[in-house]
Order: sequence, then structure tokens, then C-alpha cells
Amino acid sequence: MSAESAPQRNWRPILWGLPPVLVVLVIAVYPIIRVLTESTATPNGRGTGTWSQVLGSAAFRDALWRTVSIAACSTIGCLILGTFLAIVLAFVPFPGATVVGRLIDTVLTLPSFLITLAFTFLYGTAGAVNALISRITGGDGPALDFLTTPTGVILAEITFFTPFVVRPLLAAFAQLPREQLDVAASLGASPWRVLRQVVLPEAWPALAAGGSLVLLLTLNEFGIVLFTGAKGVITLPALIYTRGIVTFDLPGAAVLATVQVALSLTLYLGYRLIFAKVTGSARKER
Repeated sequence: MSAESAPQRNWRPILWGLPPVLVVLVIAVYPIIRVLTESTATPNGRGTGTWSQVLGSAAFRDALWRTVSIAACSTIGCLILGTFLAIVLAFVPFPGATVVGRLIDTVLTLPSFLITLAFTFLYGTAGAVNALISRITGGDGPALDFLTTPTGVILAEITFFTPFVVRPLLAAFAQLPREQLDVAASLGASPWRVLRQVVLPEAWPALAAGGSLVLLLTLNEFGIVLFTGAKGVITLPALIYTRGIVTFDLPGAAVLATVQVALSLTLYLGYRLIFAKVTGSARKER
């Protein structure tokens, strides 16, 4: 009886593993293979020349530079603002700190275009801030006109993605032994020195993990760029949309999508390595 049931037990893990493998193949692997296949299609006899034509174009270079620069600036802004907010929430008790933390967490559940709409209502040419400034100064034109520029996109991305830095930092600060802070303070160390020599060295893995995640997300962000109406801000996702949907250049869009996937996978692998280091160090401490 046991000899007959042994083969069945050996097959059961394989049978249970087939459905998730098929789901991954259909959802993730097949689209990537299809994009790679489409990028080598031969419309008008171009063949693999589509790659050289697309990658050698000024539009691709400008879009790549714009994508990387916006993602880098947004990530730096998120790291600065997120670190400040996390330090205040963790070490500077004030009334309503819990409510502020919950509001920051709520941003994680919202779609990115809602932040852009909020920016439009506040800082648009007909927004509340411009209306208030015009009422005070008596001017006719909008005093603030940055929403459709790269600056507007960066500020919107910083607003939306900062919680992705705050949350891991708060988790890292919660694991920091309070005895270290008390000992450093008792020895006469200033708050800035305690922060620089005690707090930040313990939190840098979480900061690196949060920054890597933000960089990955901002690199692929499309909704904020679209809803700001920044026609001059052409990123790689926006260029893929234009070539694939507007001009119906599917091979060219597939080439751009392949480059986007390669960048995303590279950053994702880096993020996973940092995350593994963070979790590994946390387990050792326990």
C-alpha cells in the first residue's frame, strides 16, 4: 500500500506546481517573448534594422535621458523627504503623529493620477493657488506655471512615491535599540551626531531598498506624465504609447518596450539583492 502511494505523493508537488507555472508563463513570459518577436518583425523589409533605426533616433535618446533624469531626481527627492518624515514620525513625538502616519500609508493605496489631478486643482493655471495669488496681487496671468514641465512631473512623483521610502524607514527605526540612543545622548552627543552616527548607519539598508523601489517605479511611471498634460515631457513609456497606439508602429514600440523591460529587470534585480540583505541582517539581529 505504501509502495503504491509513494509515486502518487511524488507526483503531487509537480501537479500542484503546474498551475502557478502556467499562470506565470501566460502572464509574464509570453508577453515578453511576444514583444521580443515583434521587435524583430520585418515591415517594409527593415528586419532587425528596426533596432538600429529606433535606438539611433534622437527621439529615443531624448526619451531615455528624460526618463532616467526624471526618475533619478524623483528618487533623490523621495529619499530626502521620506527620510525627514520618517525621522520626525519616529523620534519627534507630537499630537497627531499616528494620524499623519496613517495618511501617508493611505497614499500607497491611491492611483497615481489622483495625485496629478490634485496638483492640477491646486497648481494648475486655473488652480486654487494661482487664483489666490491673482486675487492678492491683482495679476491676470498665472503666477505658477510649472505643472506641464519636467519640474511638475518630478514634484508629482515625489508626492506620490515618498511613502515607499517612509514605510521601510519606519520599520527600520522601530528595530533600533533605544538603549543606543540613550547612551549616545548621555555621553553628550548632539541630536545631529546621534542621527548621523547611530540612526542612519542602522537604517541605510532600508533606505537603499526604498530608494531602489522608488527608482524602479518612477522609471516606469506613465500615468503622472500623461495626466499632467506635459506634451514636451516624453519619457520611454510615453514614447512607447505614442509609437504603439498613436502611430501604430508596433515593431518600433516593441524595441522601446524591450529596452524598458531590460532597464526594469536590471533595477529589480538590484532591488531584490538589497532587500535580501535587509531581511538577512534583520534575521541575524533577531
